[in-house]
Amino acid sequence: MSDVTEKTGWLQRMRSGLSRSSEKLAQNLTFLVGGGRIGEEELEAIEEALIAADLGPAVAARIVARLAEARLAGDIDMARVREVAADEIEAILKPLAKPLHVTAFPRPHVILVVGVNGTGKTTTIAKLAHIFQEDDYSVLMAAGDTFRAAAVEQLKVWGERLSIPVISGKEGADAAGLAFTAMEQARASGRDVMLVDTAGRLQNKAGLMDELAKVRRVLGKQAPGAPHDTILVLDATTGQNALSQVEIFREVAGVTGLVMTKLDGTARGGVLVAAAEKFGLPIHAIGVGERLGDLRPFDPRSFARALTGAGE
Repeated sequence: MSDVTEKTGWLQRMRSGLSRSSEKLAQNLTFLVGGGRIGEEELEAIEEALIAADLGPAVAARIVARLAEARLAGDIDMARVREVAADEIEAILKPLAKPLHVTAFPRPHVILVVGVNGTGKTTTIAKLAHIFQEDDYSVLMAAGDTFRAAAVEQLKVWGERLSIPVISGKEGADAAGLAFTAMEQARASGRDVMLVDTAGRLQNKAGLMDELAKVRRVLGKQAPGAPHDTILVLDATTGQNALSQVEIFREVAGVTGLVMTKLDGTARGGVLVAAAEKFGLPIHAIGVGERLGDLRPFDPRSFARALTGAGE
């Protein structure tokens, strides 16, 4: 498959995946925006509609401010509202789009992956591993969510499918000890990238903080600067709850960037924009499906236009 065909296929899947979010936004706005000029009341209603689409108050205010400017220049119809919203969302997201790069020397480049159980964290690790494989990097995965046997088995299945070694231990094993072993094996086998799964149990926040801090400490002693990335996996279907997850995991794990999954299964894709505006964390990739190729590096323009339903 050519690069052009692959990119076109991905863009179509993203647009399709975000269609529920763009339809929700359109439904909220359809009755507000007809032809002709819009007044202050309509602008307030549009702002409420944008907030209802999970974009958040700050982003909604920015878009409405732009619409107010556009209103002075002439008539506004639905297509113009979509264009203005897309342009403003792109402006918010563009500085944060940051593909993951393998920069650590000596190798491996260590990526700690964190998130609440059920966000698709373990599957995301496999998909990230596949992206690195496509770029000809050798990968090792560590099953550090040691208390969840299903997560360990899931990672092993992915490892077999991708021909990537998976380091695991007994159920309930010390996660930091496992990370230490994985690092030793990654070095010994000359791996370029090591992806580390972690626990996502928020019920005991103090315990989780201690565990993740210990993992980070062990990795840092073995390789100064490790982990080189700490990625939080967010589930788009959780809507505004995703924002509280960012706050918690920034505190407990020192998150350096975001990946958002399940954008195809929700009408709440706007929450990624709200998270970007509020926290300013890099966005590495988004997922719009179950297949390996359905997680891709984040493209702010394509995302903004798919989310708002604006034309390309």
